Amino acid sequence: MRCPNCGSLDDKVTNSRTLAAGDAVRRRRECLSCGFRFTSYERIDVKPFMVIKKDGRREPFDRGKIERGVQRAVEKRPVSQMNVESLVNEVEDATAMIGKASNEITASAIGDLVMEKLNELDKVAYIRFASVYRRFETIDEFVEEIQKLGKETKNEDASQRC
Repeated sequence: MRCPNCGSLDDKVTNSRTLAAGDAVRRRRECLSCGFRFTSYERIDVKPFMVIKKDGRREPFDRGKIERGVQRAVEKRPVSQMNVESLVNEVEDATAMIGKASNEITASAIGDLVMEKLNELDKVAYIRFASVYRRFETIDEFVEEIQKLGKETKNEDASQRC
């Protein structure tokens, strides 16, 4: 570490402390050339995970956006906060695995993951989320999605009986 007083590269660490719940380390240093004491900080430099929007823009991944969308979908439904947290965690983990190589993922892939998990959790919440995510503009689009959901449910019931 270069001494801010004399510019020498010779120093010693006199004290180290972990800060911010382990996210940073504060080090007290003393220059061996001039005796000047100074502080340095170490932080992990993490490349942000990026989301590619439909219009091509890129923005940092925000778990809070997923959580807010799911909260709106399950509002006034018999779904516990623990189930919401679990769903958001599963989506976040799956998102990280899918985008691991390039450190980015499309917004549509995240939306599809959320819809898949909501479909397993609560059918009404799934329809609510789908109506916003897929931008339903007519009642026919709602009816079509509900009919698809009904067919899936019948197929699941039939396979469980076998």
